[in-house]
Amino acid sequence: MKTICLLISITCFSWIGWWLGAHVGLMTAYISSFVGSLIGVYVGVRFNQRYLG
Repeated sequence: MKTICLLISITCFSWIGWWLGAHVGLMTAYISSFVGSLIGVYVGVRFNQRYLG
């Protein structure tokens, strides 16, 4: 269940980061997508520990 939770949160936050950064430029979209992925890992792990673990 942890893997599914991480996959969903990383995908969602990465997409949000890409969408926000795409308004500025391609490289900004890439970097903000990377930052969104890191936030997604944190949120996914915390959600898993708090509500599913």
